[in-house]
Amino acid sequence: MQKSRLIDQLRSALRVRHYSIRTEQAYVQWVKRYIYFHHKRHPKDMGEKEITAFLSHLALHRRVAASTQSQALSAILFLYKRVLDHDLEWLNDIVRAKRPVRLPTVLSRDQIRPLLAELNGTNKLIGHLLYGSGMRLIECLRLRVKDIDFEYKQVMIREGKGGKDRVTLLPERLVSPLTKHLERVQRLHNTDLNQGYGSVYLPFALAKKYPGADTEWGWQYVFPSRNRSLDPDSGQIRRHHAHESNFPRALKQAARDIGLNKPISSHALRHSFATHLLEDGCDIRTIQELLGHRDVNTTMIYTHVIRRGGRGVRSPLDK
Repeated sequence: MQKSRLIDQLRSALRVRHYSIRTEQAYVQWVKRYIYFHHKRHPKDMGEKEITAFLSHLALHRRVAASTQSQALSAILFLYKRVLDHDLEWLNDIVRAKRPVRLPTVLSRDQIRPLLAELNGTNKLIGHLLYGSGMRLIECLRLRVKDIDFEYKQVMIREGKGGKDRVTLLPERLVSPLTKHLERVQRLHNTDLNQGYGSVYLPFALAKKYPGADTEWGWQYVFPSRNRSLDPDSGQIRRHHAHESNFPRALKQAARDIGLNKPISSHALRHSFATHLLEDGCDIRTIQELLGHRDVNTTMIYTHVIRRGGRGVRSPLDK
């Protein structure tokens, strides 16, 4: 019972600080693994020594990636600082997993064209949007209707990585297919309303601040799920966004069908977007803003291609 209360306190502390549901799930799992590693001892009875042992175990025996070990450390430090109110000094004795420097998987334009052409239906539209705007997959799936600005040909990404908003490109080539797609989604939404449903999840208690906004058209997901489901927090039957496993599965199948022998993921479309903009002469700072990178050094990895001067920004999808 004591452990259960601790996990509940951890979830509450994360939600008060508006951490994403994905971060909440990851932190809860890491704290549980930390507790089980030390034979279910309560974290308040442990400290730097036990944390060092657990993280060193991840690096030496489990051979986890550096980013994975860093996430585990962040989860445990959050537990001690925000839940147990126990401030820990920097742990110098931790054996940290070495982060390798890897170049991103980039597809040429001649590879992008048949790959996107092989996709069907909504997955085809998602693929074109990822490559044409540089969005992450989860950012694309979380788009609301109000975030698409057809007049200015731009997409507003809300609460992206790091909790930041940003604006990216809406390729002119996608205006017509995206408009037709939204017409179909609106018919689906109207059907939900007629059947007594039509509610969608709203972040940061906006449902209380704006009663009825959860059924408004502008707040609906651009890529909704095929089926309605139970919202575990509110207990309401709602239509969430499409599951994030659907598109990667379709993309990998499309790559196999055209005989593409590169390791393909949805992130490869984002990498290709950035690289092709560089090839077209777009400056690195602009690409940094479009991708939402905090540090320009992160964007500099795409300079393994030759840059040629600076010109006006245009989505590579419109070429």
